[in-house]
Amino acid sequence: MLKHKFTFLLLISMTIGILAACSSNEVDGDGDGKIKIIAAHNQTSPDNPYQVGMLKFKEVAERESNGSIEVEVHAGTIGTEESQLVEKLQLGAADVVLVSPGFMTQTGIREVDLFSAPYLFTSYDHWLNVVDGEIGKEMGDIINEKSNNSFKLLGYWSAGVRHYYGKKPLNAVEDLQGVSLRTQTSGVVSDFWEATGAIPSGISWGELYQGLQQDVVDSSENAYPFFVQQSHHTTPNGKYITETGHDYTTRFLLINGEKFDQYSEEQQEILLKAAEESVKAERDATNAQDVEYKEKAIEEGATVNEIDTQPFIDIARPILEDFAKEIEVEELLQKIVDLE
Repeated sequence: MLKHKFTFLLLISMTIGILAACSSNEVDGDGDGKIKIIAAHNQTSPDNPYQVGMLKFKEVAERESNGSIEVEVHAGTIGTEESQLVEKLQLGAADVVLVSPGFMTQTGIREVDLFSAPYLFTSYDHWLNVVDGEIGKEMGDIINEKSNNSFKLLGYWSAGVRHYYGKKPLNAVEDLQGVSLRTQTSGVVSDFWEATGAIPSGISWGELYQGLQQDVVDSSENAYPFFVQQSHHTTPNGKYITETGHDYTTRFLLINGEKFDQYSEEQQEILLKAAEESVKAERDATNAQDVEYKEKAIEEGATVNEIDTQPFIDIARPILEDFAKEIEVEELLQKIVDLE
């Protein structure tokens, strides 16, 4: 009897030890104090600013930790759709991801969609003053609180200034009547484009080149580094670029907050420093590539024209105000407007 009791207690002790080791491995990798970070974005081009930012994150984290933090960067390899990355972050299949406000709203955090609203920002400096100031901090707190710490904001990346490109140039808002345009098909972005007369299309980013090539969609909108790297400007329905400048684009660099809280204080400081350096590297790369890829597009046969954006702004403003009221961020919107 005593022998059986001893065996039983030994089994319990071994089980507890295994469970403790497994729990430790979730954070420490091999139980030796090392951690592995899976960092991902949805762009597949190795020259993309997102990749520049993620590689800087990796470089700093691994250097500052003397190799005790390993960062594995995925450029579209675990998801070319942001919805996939958000899901992986929630499930723990990824630790750090880059996502847009529109896809963040799928998690129920509607407030973030304010940052995707057309003509919310009047200039790059205006955008910087918002995201790097008290408003940016406030939005980060909202994300963390509303996600119950599933998401912790590490920093704001830029995705450039978004413009229209299509099968014909725009000389006035009226030129958008009946034009199918690849963009968000719901929310404030969709409401804006519908108000201009365009027809939003939900064709995926990965299928957009073929869609423009084969006349599935008439046009799209994005920043130079992103659509030129994908050669959209070389298609019949992407060669005419009109600089609408409708969005100084915001992207959220997120980490799983629950995992972050399990790291040591030193590891947390290193990851925050890596994130800070990645923000600077990604923004610098985006700004440089905005110029570089505009020139490349023109060299490769694209036509670029400017347009009076005031009629677009006049359409966007009441939609923005109604939207802010709907998602209960009227005070936040006013703070942003006051920084113009």
